[in-house]
Amino acid sequence: MSEQTLFPRDPVQTDKTDETYSISNTEFLGALFRQKAPHHCPIVVSFSGNPGQVKNSSWQGVPWDDRNGEPPRLQGDKNNYFSLAVFRPDEAGKYRRRKTNFVALYAIMLDDLGGKVPMERMTLSPSWLLETSPGNYQAGFILAEPLGDGLLADKLVQAVVTAGLCDPGASGPRTRLARLPGGHNGKHNPPFSCQTRIWEPERRYSPEEIALGLQLDLTGGKRSSREGLSMVSETLVDGDTIWIPRPEDNIVVRALRNRGLYKVPLGEGKHDITCPWVDEHTGHIDCGTAYFEPDDLWPVGGFKCFHGHCQQRSIRDLLTYLGIESSAARMKATIRILGGEIHRIADVAERELSQTMHYFQRGNLITTVVTDPGSRETSIQNITLTALVRALSGVATWERYDKRIKEWQRIDPPERHARLLFDSTRYSHLPVLQGLARQPYLRADGTLMTVAGYDATSMMFGVFDARHFHIPETPTRENAEQALLLLKTLLAEFPFAEETDLAGALAAILTATIRASLAHAPMFHVRAHMVGSGKSYLCELVTAFATPQQGTPTTFPADDEECRKLLLARLMQAPAVIEFDNLTTDLLAHKSLCTALTSEYMSGRILGVSKTATVNTRVLFLSSGNNVGPVQDMVRRCITIRLDPSCETPAARNFSRPDLVREVLRERGRYVAAAMTIVRAYIVAGRPKCESKALAGYGDWSDLCRQPLLWLGCADPVASLFTAIAEDPHSETLGRLLRAWQEVFGKRAAMVREAKKKVEEFPEQYIELCEAMNDIAGERGEVNSRKMGWWLTRNAGRIVDGCRFVRAPGKRSAEVWQVESVLPVLSVSPPAPKETVKEDISPPKSSKEQTPARRQRSLFEVPA
Repeated sequence: MSEQTLFPRDPVQTDKTDETYSISNTEFLGALFRQKAPHHCPIVVSFSGNPGQVKNSSWQGVPWDDRNGEPPRLQGDKNNYFSLAVFRPDEAGKYRRRKTNFVALYAIMLDDLGGKVPMERMTLSPSWLLETSPGNYQAGFILAEPLGDGLLADKLVQAVVTAGLCDPGASGPRTRLARLPGGHNGKHNPPFSCQTRIWEPERRYSPEEIALGLQLDLTGGKRSSREGLSMVSETLVDGDTIWIPRPEDNIVVRALRNRGLYKVPLGEGKHDITCPWVDEHTGHIDCGTAYFEPDDLWPVGGFKCFHGHCQQRSIRDLLTYLGIESSAARMKATIRILGGEIHRIADVAERELSQTMHYFQRGNLITTVVTDPGSRETSIQNITLTALVRALSGVATWERYDKRIKEWQRIDPPERHARLLFDSTRYSHLPVLQGLARQPYLRADGTLMTVAGYDATSMMFGVFDARHFHIPETPTRENAEQALLLLKTLLAEFPFAEETDLAGALAAILTATIRASLAHAPMFHVRAHMVGSGKSYLCELVTAFATPQQGTPTTFPADDEECRKLLLARLMQAPAVIEFDNLTTDLLAHKSLCTALTSEYMSGRILGVSKTATVNTRVLFLSSGNNVGPVQDMVRRCITIRLDPSCETPAARNFSRPDLVREVLRERGRYVAAAMTIVRAYIVAGRPKCESKALAGYGDWSDLCRQPLLWLGCADPVASLFTAIAEDPHSETLGRLLRAWQEVFGKRAAMVREAKKKVEEFPEQYIELCEAMNDIAGERGEVNSRKMGWWLTRNAGRIVDGCRFVRAPGKRSAEVWQVESVLPVLSVSPPAPKETVKEDISPPKSSKEQTPARRQRSLFEVPA
C-alpha cells in the first residue's frame, strides 16, 4: 500500500458533502465478514429507545449467519449494532459475546469523530464512515486478514483507545460493538437516522499499516512504532510486556454513566447509583443502591441494594450486567512474569508499591506506617518477606502465561521476585521516610507544616488532625507570653529546686513539641533525693507534648551492646519518646547512647535481616532517678532537672490538679499549640539572640528551644548542664590530680613512674598526689603505672580550673606529662546590644496586669 494511501494529503472532509451510500445491513455484514468460517458468527444487537437507559437484557445479541439472509430483528427504526469480531458457540451451542468464545477480530473502529475527536486526527482513509448523530461519526478499518491472536487484538484496540480515538467502552477490547448503517440513534429525540458517508469494503489494512497510518503506539513507549510493529506478535506471545498500568478512571463508574445509572459520588469511594434491576423493586423505587470502589477488603469492589428483590445480588451480578470482567474491575496494574526479566519485574513492583504512598524506605528496609488497634499508637513497622508478598498482591494483579491454553493466568506474587526486592540495597522509587510527626511541625525554613500525611520535602509523615491545633500564623511576643504563662501553670506544683530547673522543664516541653524538626537535641534527666518527688510524673507530662499516647518507659541498659540493640530496635519504629525510668546507677556514657544524642543517624545490623540499617535519631530521650545523674561524656549531652519537695514523705502530698496529665491529653491540641506559639513567635520576631554560653553540638536546639525562653525572661535551662560539668566526679578527680601534680613538679614534665616513686617513698610529704593517684589507679595498695598512664591519655587536653595535662615534646621510652595553664574563654558569641537585651529578656506580665480586653483576646487563657 502506498504512503499516499496511508497518509492522505487532506483528511477526510465528510461534513462538507451530502453524499451518502444506500447499503443494507446484510450487504454490510456480508462484505465485512466474507472470510469467516460457517460456524463462526458476529453478534448483532437491536433494541429501541435510549441506549443509556435500557435493561441489560437488551444488549444480549444473537449470532448473524450469512446463510440465513437478512439479520433478524434489525429493523431500521431501532438501535442496531454488530461485533467487530466473530465468536464460536459454547459447549451448550449458544453464541455469547465473551472473551473465552473469541475467534478473530475483523475490523477496528474510531468513535466520536467530529465531536470529542477532531476529524483531522483520522490520518488514514477508512473502509467505512458512518454518521451516527449530527456531526459525529464512526470510522471503520477492515483488516486484510482476520486477527486470530487475541492478545494482539487487545493490543491493537487498546492502542486506539490510548491514542484518544475511541472511548474505552464498557466491555473488553475483543467484544466491542459498532453501529450498523441501517438503524436509528435512540439517544436523540427524535431519533437520528444513521447515514453512510464512506463505503470502501475493498480498502483493507494489516495491523502494522493501521498502527502506522493512525500513528498508534503498540509498545507502551519502549520502541518506535515501526520497530514495534515488526515485533508486536512476538511481544505479546512471549510476554515482553511485563507491566500494564492501572486504568486512569474506574471502568465500572464509566459503564454506569454510559448506561444512565450513575447519580452522585458519596465520598470515600462510594457512589449512589440506580439499581439495574429497579423494575423489580416494589413501586419501581429508585433509591438505596450504591457501588463501592475496590479496596483491600473488596478487591473487585462492592454492590449493595437495600430493596428486598436485590438482597442476594452482589458485585458479580453488577459486573455481569455491565459486561465487565473481574480483572478489569479490580482497578490494578498488571505485572507479568517472564524469564530473564526479574530485575525489571522487581523495579515495576517497587514502583507500584511507591504509588500507594503506604510503603516507604527507611534505613535500607521497606517500611509502612501502622496504628495499633488496641493502644492506637502509630509507629513505623518493617515489612517482612511474607508481608511484602501480601503487599505486592494487593497493589497489582500478577500473571503468568499458560502455553497450554495460550492465556495469561492470575498467580500469587512469586517469592523469588519478592525476595529480590526485599534484599535490595537501594530503592529507586520508594519515598524516603525520616520519621513521624504527631503534631504540626517546623520545616527547615521555620514555616509550619499543618498538613497530615507524607511530605516529600521534609520526608516526614504527619499523623495528626490539624483541626485540633490552633496556632497563629504570625504570633506576637504577647501571644508567646500568654502561652508561656499557660505552660507555667502546668508546672506550678512541681517542687523545682531552682528557677533554672523550671526553665529546664519548659525547655523539655518545647523540645518534645518540635523534636521532629530538630536534627539533634540533648537528653533530659529528672533527679530528686527521695521517691515520690514527681520525677516519673514530670516525664509523663513532657511525653504528652510529644505524643498523644501514654509513654512506655524501659530500664537503663547495663552495657553498650545491650544499649545498641535497644536503641536500634526502638529507633526503627520512630517512637516519640525513649524514657529510662527509675535509674539505680548513674547515667553511664554508653557509646551508642552518646552517638544517638549527637548524631542525626545511627547504624547497625538488624536482627533477622542480613542488612545494616541506618535510622534517624529524632526522638526525645528522658530519664529519671534518685540521687543519680549523667557522668563522663553524658554530662554535656544531658540537662538535669532537679526536684526538691523539702518534706519527709513527698508521696503523701496533695495536689490541686491530681489528673494533670489526663487533662493535658484531653486538651492536647491547646497545650501543644501554646508551646509551638512560643517557638513560632521567636522566629517571627527575627530570632533575637540573648547572651549565653554556647552549647557545642546543639546549635539548632539552642536556637529554637533555649533562646525563646531567654527571650521571654526565663532562666537559662542549660545552667544545670554547665553546673554538672563542673561537678562531674571525673572532673573533680582530674582537678585534684592537676593541682597535686603542679605542686610537686611545677612546670617541669615528669613520667608516671617518677610520680609513683615519689608517693611510694614519701607518702606523707605528697599526700594529695598519693590520694589522687590511688583513687585513679590504686590496686592492692599500690599504683598501677599502666592504668595510670592510660587514664592520663584518656584525659589529656581536658581543661579543669584553667589547667590541663599535655604530653611533653621529645622522644622518650615512656610518655612524659606536664601541667599547662589555659586562658579562659568567656563567650564565643558577641553580646546583644544593651537596648535589645533589656527589651528581649524582660519578664512577662502577670495575668493581673492584663487588661480585660487583652484577657478576651488571649489564645491560651489560663484556667482559674
